[in-house]
Amino acid sequence: MLYVVGLGNPGKEYESSRHNTGRSFLEYVAKKREFSDWKDDKKLKARTATGVLGGKKTMLICPETFMNNSGNSIRPLEFSAKALESMCVVYDDLDLPIGHMKISFNRSAGGHNGVASIIKSVKSEAFPRIRMGVSPMTAKGIAKKPNGEEKVIKFLMTKFRENDTAEIKKVWKRAIDALDCLAEEGREKAMTLYND
Repeated sequence: MLYVVGLGNPGKEYESSRHNTGRSFLEYVAKKREFSDWKDDKKLKARTATGVLGGKKTMLICPETFMNNSGNSIRPLEFSAKALESMCVVYDDLDLPIGHMKISFNRSAGGHNGVASIIKSVKSEAFPRIRMGVSPMTAKGIAKKPNGEEKVIKFLMTKFRENDTAEIKKVWKRAIDALDCLAEEGREKAMTLYND
């Protein structure tokens, strides 16, 4: 079984915000790949949907715990160190411009509270993640990030501009292919083929 966790916050006011990129992407996956209807999983404190990616049975998990407590949704799954390879966490990354994504493995949370919560919960950094860019791009092609905690929080709660939509859809299509590859051929192959 492949477990894909999409980070974000529950509630209408957070829908389509930059910080909900992981969660929005999972909703896109569920539609595109005809997963089951979303259901409330009381044990996981999450919304879940099941289907198939890369020939492997897959559960999509959107924690309902709010970002900073995302790990509480993962804890009941009781992953062993080896089984952690079968969990992929998808989330927003300020260090990447819109339209870019990066598959990472065994690295720190990089200041992302949702990822930090999961690392604390599973007591390991050794799981794959797909980081999705949410920052505007400079003329040099790098992410233009806001400065200061207050500005960062405010920025992450904003919605994407209309002219970003095409880039986001493109990266989401690539990310689904990356998940297929991850399920079928493993993390190394997915990182080789799909990292920008």
